Amino acid sequence: MALSRLASSSGSNLLRPLTSALSLTPSLRRPISSAADDSTTLTIETSIPFTSHNCEPPSRTLETTPKELMTFFRDMALMRRMEIAADSLYKAKLIRGFCHLYDGQEAVAIGMEAAITKKDCIITAYRDHCTFLGRGGTLLQIFSELMGRKDGCSKGKGGSMHFYKKDAGFYGGHGIVGAQIPLGCGLAFGQKYSKDETVTFALYGDGAANQGQLFEALNISALWDLPAILVCENNHYGMGTAEWRAAKSPAYYKRGDYAPGLKVDGMDVFAVKQACKFAKEHALKNGPIILEMDTYRYHGHSMSDPGSTYRTRDEISGIRQERDPIDRIRKLIFAHDLATEKELKDIEKEVRKEVDEAIAQAKESPMLEPSELFTNIYVKGYGTESFGADRKEVRTVLP
Repeated sequence: MALSRLASSSGSNLLRPLTSALSLTPSLRRPISSAADDSTTLTIETSIPFTSHNCEPPSRTLETTPKELMTFFRDMALMRRMEIAADSLYKAKLIRGFCHLYDGQEAVAIGMEAAITKKDCIITAYRDHCTFLGRGGTLLQIFSELMGRKDGCSKGKGGSMHFYKKDAGFYGGHGIVGAQIPLGCGLAFGQKYSKDETVTFALYGDGAANQGQLFEALNISALWDLPAILVCENNHYGMGTAEWRAAKSPAYYKRGDYAPGLKVDGMDVFAVKQACKFAKEHALKNGPIILEMDTYRYHGHSMSDPGSTYRTRDEISGIRQERDPIDRIRKLIFAHDLATEKELKDIEKEVRKEVDEAIAQAKESPMLEPSELFTNIYVKGYGTESFGADRKEVRTVLP
């Protein structure tokens, strides 16, 4: 499919250059060790303006610090390296089953976390590794879960699609397309009922954006003014189907009709942060809002998809060159002399070492006992239990 057709049909230009206007007060010209901890404020603009529906868009101008810039770089580099390592583990058959990678979309996870707290809830689909890491999960938990080991975040029983961290407000990791959206609105109902001034971000892809359950959940959320933020991570392909082939109107931020919406450059971590901060404030006062994150995945839909049969290699490399979220932060760091190229490469080496060490630890984690197949299915004390020497005797207890 020609990139030009996708761009003109969807109304968005995938190959959008970085045109941020940058200013710094005062100029930083010092080693990374001191610059990264400096409290000096940097004033920047998002790469492009926000496009809004039924609301006034937030300002493009925002403030950051050298420390935040360096943190964003390291965190996104860690996510990128983690997903590349998962690719290798899958090809080595150490990860089995479904595996959906997030490389290219890291700015969405990082920018969202920067705007909210762990008391706010996030629920997403099956491309969930980086979201879990952003919520405070560890690399050991991630790789153990991917390889079906006991130290995994779901004790090795959920795999790639079912990461979970309730203590940090992360409710999955869901394998059924679109099913997490009404669950997210249910979380928002609980938050409003508890009056705890928190919100829920329910993430879904453009492939799920045409599902009826999305509109049903949005309708009840709007009726009850629930603090629900529906986030469409529009990477422009639902599996191998381009958005213009699946949606008559791919302007997903307008799909809420009566609900306001905002289109965001999902490859710009600061645009995501600004949009999520705006959305949280709106949702707490006025109810649901839709955010469309214009983003892109470098891998195919899953590890079984080469990702090059329905799009050109030139399209993928073009996005990498013009809009890569990590390179954008790298350019900002260089523009303000916060670090040298060597210092950033050293960070990437540290990240690689951290990932390799976590994989080694995960490989040492024991596999599940066969008896674990029968746990976490029914409430304890109920259900069907096989027992006896040959496990041919069955005992059933119903509630």
